[in-house]
Amino acid sequence: MKRLIFLGPPGAGKGTQAKIVAEQLGIPHISTGEILRGAVSAQTLLGQKAQSYMDKGELVPDELLIDLIRDRLNQPDAQNGWILDGFPRNVSQAHFLNDLLQELDQTLDGAINLEVPDQVLIDRLLERGRKEGRTDDNEETIRTRLEVYNHQTAPLVEFYREHSALKSINGDLSLEQVTESIKQVLA
Repeated sequence: MKRLIFLGPPGAGKGTQAKIVAEQLGIPHISTGEILRGAVSAQTLLGQKAQSYMDKGELVPDELLIDLIRDRLNQPDAQNGWILDGFPRNVSQAHFLNDLLQELDQTLDGAINLEVPDQVLIDRLLERGRKEGRTDDNEETIRTRLEVYNHQTAPLVEFYREHSALKSINGDLSLEQVTESIKQVLA
């Protein structure tokens, strides 16, 4: 059984790697962005609550996010494991997740942290922005996103290190090499 969290800054490839590894392990890749979009499009009660915050351009509160994740982790396909991508984003959410896992009688097997130098991330995101026509992927916006990530998530990385759950991976390799490194730490 594998229950994993994938951490990494924007552009590190955590979503791509989470999807590949989840497929290989036969467990769901759970992206909080996808959960939110799914709940909103299905017009569930939680989705409608989330939509009201999103419409105002506000962040969905932790309590609501936890309820959405609780629902998702309770689904049959998640009973034998899962990979969480995009949650937790800070230490407060990590504590929420620990409490939730206790409530669900589940344990976290590890947090995979993809480490990539800032300049490589900036170059990757600028390239992605050019390829996909994303206007929000300009250098100033990217640097701001990285600052926010480093400010909020550095303590999260330390939190999982202190709980002996952190596995750091060099994310500045080819896609295949990063996947192989992740497989090795999970073996």
